Amino acid sequence: MSLVVTPHRRRAASVLAAVLLALAAATGCARPRVSSAPAPDRTMRQFTFAWRYAPGELVAPRGGTTQGPAVTLDTEPGDAWRRLQDPTLRPLEHDRRAILAMAGTYRVSFDFLEVVGFRPGFVPDRPYQSWGSEYVYVRRDQPRFISLQHILVMFVRVEDGSVQGPFVTKHWRQDWRYQDRDLLTYRGHDTWAKERRSAAQAKGTWTQAVFQVDDSPRYEAFGRWEHFGNVSTWRSSTTWRPLPRREFSVRGDYDVLIGTNRVSITPTGWVQEEENLKVALDERGRPIVTLPVLAQEIGLNRYERLKDFDDSAARQYRDRTEPFWNAVRTAWNDIIASHRRFTLRVAPDRGQLFVPLFTYAERLADGTPFDRVAAVTFARKQVRAYLRADAPPAAPRR
Repeated sequence: MSLVVTPHRRRAASVLAAVLLALAAATGCARPRVSSAPAPDRTMRQFTFAWRYAPGELVAPRGGTTQGPAVTLDTEPGDAWRRLQDPTLRPLEHDRRAILAMAGTYRVSFDFLEVVGFRPGFVPDRPYQSWGSEYVYVRRDQPRFISLQHILVMFVRVEDGSVQGPFVTKHWRQDWRYQDRDLLTYRGHDTWAKERRSAAQAKGTWTQAVFQVDDSPRYEAFGRWEHFGNVSTWRSSTTWRPLPRREFSVRGDYDVLIGTNRVSITPTGWVQEEENLKVALDERGRPIVTLPVLAQEIGLNRYERLKDFDDSAARQYRDRTEPFWNAVRTAWNDIIASHRRFTLRVAPDRGQLFVPLFTYAERLADGTPFDRVAAVTFARKQVRAYLRADAPPAAPRR
């Protein structure tokens, strides 16, 4: 449904947009419902390619419908991409430059399509398509660790044709670590557990840890960057992931996505490709015995760099709220460090446990002075509220 905004409701709409967009996590995380492109005619097949003979209404895309103003794409190769083309780069630096090339301001499009069904009588779900605009900045840049934070920046065209905004909200985060041996893996049913790899397994690889909008964990995978001529691509291991909002908000017939990611750097942005199985689990978090796999989907998330786009509101949000979100990240890190396995009371994006965190950040974004002691205390209290009481503590490392 479209977000309708009137001038006297602008403040409320800002909060509403933050809440709606926080209800999921991309790259399997939140799916923006604001478009920088015309809303598609839902009776059209668009470019859906997998179901040539399916009725039109079956393959009419679902997803965001709200429209935004036209944007200008930057068609010239970026400096970060040019730096990737240096033939004298050593492997580690080549990898680092590929990761850093993902920073920038982008028009983002999300496309997901079920392409194979594995149960008798399978009927494909409608394709998912949505759009948004994002500011991605380098939060940390260390020799073997890079953290990228995504912030949504939205301008909305309202009923009278005028444009309102920007509406800004924190989006997902991706942390990259070189030769990382310790992974936090998703086990289904809102449960995560630590997994340790050998030094030989970790050699030459990078882990990508993906976090929800409230900095709670989503999934972590390892893989290698491959560089061939002008192509730089990272391919992940097979990874379990919680359902994103685009799925759990419309269906309840499976429990986990099991799949792979591929990230590729382009001259004007980057692309993330996904290939996922939709799998039903039993109460112990194992694939059910009979017909566990419903379908296979493919996903394509395209980040196209914008030219002359006003992202100043995102930068201001970053500057005013970063100390608070750092306290939230620290609170999550404490939980992860002190538990070998833990279960959340409910998925953060389903149970709206994130709402107090976003409300606190919103006040800081509006100019409330930052009080470190109060922020740390609040962050610890809210993050601990996520944790189910019976989560076992971590065993001491020998």
